[in-house]
Amino acid sequence: MNIGIVSIGLANPGKPIDQSTISNFMQRAHQLDELESRKLSFLYRKSGISSRYSVLSDFEKSDPKDFTFFPKSKDFEPFPGTKARMEVFRQTAPQLCEDAVANCLSKTKVNPSEITHLILVSCTGMVAPGVELDLMKRLDLDDSVERYCVHFMGCYAAFTGLKLADKIVKAEPEAKVMLVSVELCTLHFQKEYVEDNILANSLFGDGAAAALVMSSDSGLKIKSYLSQVLREGEGDMAWGIGDFGFEMRLSKYIPTLLDQGIKQLKEKFEEKFKLSNVDNFAIHPGGKQILQKVQEAFGLPESVNAHAMQVLNQFGNMSSATILFVLERMMHDDKIQGEILSMGFGPGLTLETLLLEK
Repeated sequence: MNIGIVSIGLANPGKPIDQSTISNFMQRAHQLDELESRKLSFLYRKSGISSRYSVLSDFEKSDPKDFTFFPKSKDFEPFPGTKARMEVFRQTAPQLCEDAVANCLSKTKVNPSEITHLILVSCTGMVAPGVELDLMKRLDLDDSVERYCVHFMGCYAAFTGLKLADKIVKAEPEAKVMLVSVELCTLHFQKEYVEDNILANSLFGDGAAAALVMSSDSGLKIKSYLSQVLREGEGDMAWGIGDFGFEMRLSKYIPTLLDQGIKQLKEKFEEKFKLSNVDNFAIHPGGKQILQKVQEAFGLPESVNAHAMQVLNQFGNMSSATILFVLERMMHDDKIQGEILSMGFGPGLTLETLLLEK
């Protein structure tokens, strides 16, 4: 029995916001002087990102008087608390999920009524009754549909969801599992001018992706997977709930740690995946440097990151949803055939690896 991802659907809120526009917003939010503003502008230009999406329109506003979420004050006080941010998540996430699922199913002959299991993935919002229940109502799914929630696992969480979907179909061969990842990263903008916030604010965007996993000979066959924790980076990537949204710890040393970790694990990867047979790589675009370091660690040409770099450029890092954006492009690229090794990273420092075959 072949189990695979037969279709992937994508969705983003609103219109793309130019990276330079977001840079201008951040300079005002951080209340930077001319020198620091030039430094921040340089960082944004070198990020490899040209645009991102957000459920908040404030990031494209030049005058605080026009803000609809942040305070209409120059110092952004009183700064919105976690409750206000989660209310926006509650109001906006279900529609984005519905759009992604509709896009996913439009490429198949599967009707919403045939979905047997629903997996919701998000590390940027939590509410109960959850988004998955709202989505069931919007899709008119049967109340007996089994649902699972994967929360707070970070950028690698879609891998966890895909592995769960694979195990469900192995146990129930007739199952049709819909995995939905929704990440509203920009809700958690932090204005304190420290390294973690500077890096996070320059990278993250909003988006949703839906993947249909079932028994099929089409799409991307799920062959095997490997999970690994790189303990050396445990304190370099972390995610916690603060008084003013979710707080990211994002060290500039992460690309180097991943480079070292992958080199140490090469023998294990070879044993598990037979790397000599793998021609294609789908690496989570956590940042331009991360893509470069992973490519170099495997001794690969820059071309292997073509789709990942395009996703990063157009959308930024949408946490767990991002890898599905990369895989969706690879599904529709006729030049890509054979095995695809996909990799994602997150708090821990956790490395998730998934071998697919197109």
